[in-house]
Amino acid sequence: MLTPVAALIALTACSSNSNDSASTTAAGQPVRVVASTNVYGDIARQIGGDHVQVTSIINDPNQDPHSYQAAPQNQLALSKARVIIENGGGYDDFVDVMRHSAARHDAVVLNAVDISGRNPADPELNEHVWYDFPSMRKLSATLADALIQADPGSAGTFRANAAAFAAKLAGLEKSEAAIRAKFAGVGVAVTEPVPLYLLEACGLDNRTPAAFSHAIEEGTGVPPRTLNEMLGLIEGQKVALLAYNEQTSSPETEKVLDAARQHGIAVVPVTETLPPGQDYLSWMTANVTAVDEALRS
Repeated sequence: MLTPVAALIALTACSSNSNDSASTTAAGQPVRVVASTNVYGDIARQIGGDHVQVTSIINDPNQDPHSYQAAPQNQLALSKARVIIENGGGYDDFVDVMRHSAARHDAVVLNAVDISGRNPADPELNEHVWYDFPSMRKLSATLADALIQADPGSAGTFRANAAAFAAKLAGLEKSEAAIRAKFAGVGVAVTEPVPLYLLEACGLDNRTPAAFSHAIEEGTGVPPRTLNEMLGLIEGQKVALLAYNEQTSSPETEKVLDAARQHGIAVVPVTETLPPGQDYLSWMTANVTAVDEALRS
């Protein structure tokens, strides 16, 4: 019987591969992987090592996946990819648009939201699943299986790298548990729901008005009443920290940020893509550490 991970790969392969000759890569050639963002591109490098060639479509902190417009070089990379990693959940729909217009359709497509077990049609879905370590462990295992399918001769490397990656994720989860043991129930606020999976795993209570974070995420205006409610949380010191998305700025988020600084609320900057010079694990370690230090301050 196939494991759930293997079954997913088999199902994807059956629905996309036109012939068996496409199921293995040419000897000595790296497996071409295209990821929607450099977050998933880095995870692919950590699992694939020297046996993969990775292209990350969004790799600039100033690029917004919600407003990305296809570039010819990325379209070409997608057409040559053996494995494609997308976030799903409406976050990076451009991948599917580009993929369906590509000449080649035999790539294995890994959708992180689907792999996480969440329902992409859920109106309450928080699509930022890369901040959820159990989901990234599932993704890494699924990715290892996809790479083994493309390059069976490197199976040992892929499995060992996935196991090492999972062990480091377990360390991050242990750090979250330590925070939860000390600070469970402490109130926090966010400008967007980007880091909520991490904050919730730390046992923290998101007190942000839903209408505020939704408006910021969608790029629509924040109603004055909602902004005042958000500012009241900060000014009344009803939250211990503000998680602030550095990649999205608006007059409303700037007001909230200024209020946090003025009232001694710790600010934890977060991003949607990898900061320069970091890999996924070092980035997430820094995020967990920042939350811990903010709560202790």
